[in-house]
Amino acid sequence: WPMRVFDRPAAGSRGSILWIGGRGDIIEKYLESIEEWHRAGWHVSALDWRGQGGSGRLLADPLVGHMPDFARWIDDLAAFWTDWTARMPGPHVIMGHSMGGHLVLRALLERKIAPAATVLSAPMLGFIGGLLPQGWAGGFAALVALFAPETKAWKQGEKPGAVDARRQFYLTHDADRYADEIFWKMKNPALALGPASWAWVAAAYRSNALIDAAGALEALDAPVFIVGTDGDKLVSPAAIRAAAARLPKAELLMFDKSVAHEVLREVDDVRDEIMDRITAFLDRAAPAP
Repeated sequence: WPMRVFDRPAAGSRGSILWIGGRGDIIEKYLESIEEWHRAGWHVSALDWRGQGGSGRLLADPLVGHMPDFARWIDDLAAFWTDWTARMPGPHVIMGHSMGGHLVLRALLERKIAPAATVLSAPMLGFIGGLLPQGWAGGFAALVALFAPETKAWKQGEKPGAVDARRQFYLTHDADRYADEIFWKMKNPALALGPASWAWVAAAYRSNALIDAAGALEALDAPVFIVGTDGDKLVSPAAIRAAAARLPKAELLMFDKSVAHEVLREVDDVRDEIMDRITAFLDRAAPAP
């Protein structure tokens, strides 16, 4: 499968970072952070997941985000990681946002990757809203996916039930950073992605159940830095706190309700604190060679 990849060659010998975005994300959204890590001496790579961004689509309707089983994405990541780590200088660090953070964590739990350090940005470990308990909601999604796997699970946008006019406010409070995303998608409309399919929703619930399985997180003896926010309207802050408590070597930075989902694209005060904390974490967990 053709994968769209971006490389920012090292300005020094600090090591290498692989950045992976979330559902519907594109590499361009995180060029600001990539550039900062690059200037700190890191080689930074990023990719668009199979089925979104510039890595091609899985359905005839290119705006539907589809994936029957997250294992396919994890296999993509594992294959890329093996090749990437063989070519790039260590220490090797992986970072994932939202769905990307979810997939990175699963790859760690399944021993498909072995980074020196991991950073998870608002990882998708549970969902916000809904009238049904998580288990029932997963069963309902599986039933719908059985009959209409490629059908849109909601009308448009990233979040079920979200009002389009308020899209910015559940992603970031920084108007300029939000406008930057819109700029790139207007420049290349083929990068845009709309709602997920019911197959994706059902696969997400199954994948979360694997992460939540008894003993899974407790067995991960690897340093992980997690950033979350109680103001998240996309993924569950409670699920993030619970996962961090179960991981033996997790460090958790949680913000209050004034911070939205895209923590690394938030206002400067928030973002600067996160970048500083990531730097301190990497200095401890993945020191320079």
